[in-house]
Amino acid sequence: MHQHPSALGLAPLSIAIPPEPRVESGIDIAIQRPVLPVTLVRPHAAARAARYFAEKFPGRSMYAVKANPSPELLHVLWDSGITHYDVASIAEVRLVARTLPGATLCFMHPVKAEEAIGEAYRVHGVRVFSLDSLEELEKIVRATASESGAAEDLTLCVRLRVSSEHAKLSLASKFGCAPGEARALLMAARQASDALGICFHVGSQAMSPQAYAEAMERVRAAIVEAAVTVDVVDVGGGFPSTYPGMEPPPLDLYFETIGRAFESLPVSYSSELWCEPGRALCAEYSSVVVRVEKRRGDELYINDGAYGALFDAAHIGWRFPVTLLRGEESRARLVAFSFYGPTCDDLDHMAGPFLLPADVAAGDYLEIGMLGAYGAAMRTAFNGFGSDETVVAADEPMATLYGEEPARIAANVVKL
Repeated sequence: MHQHPSALGLAPLSIAIPPEPRVESGIDIAIQRPVLPVTLVRPHAAARAARYFAEKFPGRSMYAVKANPSPELLHVLWDSGITHYDVASIAEVRLVARTLPGATLCFMHPVKAEEAIGEAYRVHGVRVFSLDSLEELEKIVRATASESGAAEDLTLCVRLRVSSEHAKLSLASKFGCAPGEARALLMAARQASDALGICFHVGSQAMSPQAYAEAMERVRAAIVEAAVTVDVVDVGGGFPSTYPGMEPPPLDLYFETIGRAFESLPVSYSSELWCEPGRALCAEYSSVVVRVEKRRGDELYINDGAYGALFDAAHIGWRFPVTLLRGEESRARLVAFSFYGPTCDDLDHMAGPFLLPADVAAGDYLEIGMLGAYGAAMRTAFNGFGSDETVVAADEPMATLYGEEPARIAANVVKL
């Protein structure tokens, strides 16, 4: 594996990122009364999360790029010790290779186009590939072979299907080989690889460390049944962030559970432990300031929504922390609101509930927090709505698992 250039006293080669405007907090944006939504990014929050994983996880942490692929964020994570990147498409391979040429790329999507495998291997130096079927194994072997024969430098990670019982979003049905399939696939992958790995994904926003303990038992059974030497155990993603109604245990407990389980596996002393945090590294990175355009009872019409940064709030009922930004502090009681986004679709609805002062009105500004994971990645310009305006904020995120008050949820009203 590559050493981080900073450990060698070298600066990584990378593309230049122009600096964003800076403000102290969302208050400064509300004072300007913007017509379009404004994204606030907090590089210090992402850097803190990255350092936490780099220093405390008992193995290798690689960032799941799909959670937020912004080049600015990739630079922050690199500078904070994240050297490996979980890429799921050839576009993500190209992006990270272009942005951070010194990074190690791991192609962890279990079903890939053969052309994508070939380009990743030959052009971008990718040597780590995930798979969950003999068909995919054959595809990888073909795509990486040369005139002299099969590639001899592959790390192949067989993905097992495990339960998503402890997660808020299941990832248990689409990928992963079933128990009856694992033995043959592991044996075949062992023959085709320089290093053999086993990986899994417990689902997104796993709310208990027990999810990883149970999955590691599945890994143990697969190793014993196949009687193969395993060089890498990759516990995937699923590490949680904190949202209203979803306050997980400290991440230290997850790391301790995973570390104990790994130490008890029948693998050699040189075997490596990997993880693939996405949400946990970037959720606190950004928020969005929106304007209330209309109020209808307990429904607020805002200028961002389901086709923008609030995809998860609309389509899977995710609740995000919200704060009212106003010149005078509201003394009204907190009540539950739902949101409508700016497009013409009824689907552009975020049920919440989002707790705000009862006197919130058209013309008010709200900050919606914890949108760094998937919020930026899912945005579109559907119906002509959307905004790319981004500003760096110096204050703390509205919720955090890494600060002095873990799992803190911010107050609902901020006085200008």
